[in-house]
Amino acid sequence: MSLYVMKFGGSSVGNTERMQRVARRIVEKQDEGHQCVVVVSAMGDTTDELIDQAMLLNPEPPAREMDMLMTTGEQISMALLSMAIHQLGREAVSFTGWQAGFRTEPVHGKARIMDIIPDRIQAALDQGKIIVVAGFQGMTPDGEITTFGRGGSDTTAVALAAAINADVCEIYTDVDGIYSTDPRVVKCATKLKEISYDEMLELASLGAAVLHPRAVEYAKHNSVRLVVRSSFNNNEGTVVKEEASMEQGVVVSGIAFDKNVARISILGVSDTPGVLAQVFGALAKEGINVDIIVQSGVKNGEADFSFTVSECDRAVAVIESIKDQLPYREVTSEDHLVKVSIVGAGMISHPGVAAQMFDVISKQGVSIKMVSTSEIKTSCVIDGNNLDEVIKALHTAYNLDAEQQVFVGGPQDRR
Repeated sequence: MSLYVMKFGGSSVGNTERMQRVARRIVEKQDEGHQCVVVVSAMGDTTDELIDQAMLLNPEPPAREMDMLMTTGEQISMALLSMAIHQLGREAVSFTGWQAGFRTEPVHGKARIMDIIPDRIQAALDQGKIIVVAGFQGMTPDGEITTFGRGGSDTTAVALAAAINADVCEIYTDVDGIYSTDPRVVKCATKLKEISYDEMLELASLGAAVLHPRAVEYAKHNSVRLVVRSSFNNNEGTVVKEEASMEQGVVVSGIAFDKNVARISILGVSDTPGVLAQVFGALAKEGINVDIIVQSGVKNGEADFSFTVSECDRAVAVIESIKDQLPYREVTSEDHLVKVSIVGAGMISHPGVAAQMFDVISKQGVSIKMVSTSEIKTSCVIDGNNLDEVIKALHTAYNLDAEQQVFVGGPQDRR
C-alpha cells in the first residue's frame, strides 16, 4: 500500500460533472490498494468572481477580510468533492487548511507555512477514510486565517506530502505534464518524461504556469516525488525529481516566457556604497519583487542602473518617493516587455548556448534589452512584438521540436 497525495486544480473540479469524474478517479486509486489524501482548489473561476465582488464593494479591501473571503472557494470544493465520493459508497472527510494542521506566519495574502501538524489527517487515514483538504490556506498561531497566494494549492499538496511522508504527490491539471514550452504557442512542443527539481524551479519562476515555484522548492527540499499529469485522461505525466536523465543532443530542456515585465532605469546616481541597498530595500519594504539588475559603468562619479519588475507604476512611485534621500538625475520606465528564458541542466557543460540564443533572437529582428544568466538558464528581456516567432525559432534551434528529438535508446512512441 502506498500513500498518495492527489491535488486537483480549479479546471479539474470546475463543475459537478468534472467533480464526479475526479471522485471516480480517487476511488479507483483507493481500489488499487492505496491511501488517498486529496487537495483541491476553488472551482473554475470562483476565485476571480470573489475578487470581482470584493472590488465592487471596496476597491481597497482589507487584507484580512480578503483572506476570509478567498478561503471559501476551496472550502466549497472540498465539501462537494467529499459528497461526490460518499455517493460512490466510500467514506470521505473534508478538512480546511487549519483543520489539516497548517500553521503559517502572520501575513495575509502571501503567507508562508511555518509548520504542519497532520494529526487529524493521520487519524482519518488510520480509519480507512479518503481525506479531502482545502488548498491555499492555513492559520496563524493566534487563530487568524491566511492564504498562500495564487498557486498556493500546489504548495499545500507538496508540503502536506512531505509532512505525512507520502510516497507520491500527483498534481492533476488540464495538461498532460510539463512541456518543453507552451503547446499553445508551439504545436510540436514535447512533453517531458522527467525533469529535475532545479530545471522545474527555474521554469516555474520564469513564467511556466504548470507548477508554483514554492511547491517545487518544498518538493526539492523534502525529496518529494512529484508527478504532473492530466485529470482528463490516464496518460503518463512528467516526473519531477532530483536528477533527470539527459536526452541525447538535448542541452536545453524547456523555454519559458513572462509577458508581465517592465524595465525601470535610474540615471545619474551617485556611485557611493549603500546606494543599491537603499533602492532595493525600499522596493522590498513595499513587497515589490525585482528580477534582473544591470549596472552600467561609472562616469564622473555617477552610475546608471536598470532592473525589471512586474509592477511598473508602483515601483516608479517608490523610487520617486526616495529621491530626497537618494538624488538621481532621472528615472525612466518601459513596460509591455517580455522575458524569454531557456533552461537546461546540460547548459553547464556546453559552451555557446547563450550565444546561439542571442543569434536566434537577432535573426527574428528583435533587439535584446537585458540579459541574465545562471548555470542552467539564460534570460533575455525583449519587446513583446514577434514573441511567438521568437519562441518557435528557439524551440527549433535547441532541438526541442517533437519530431526532431533523438532519444537515448532509440526512437520512442510519442503518441
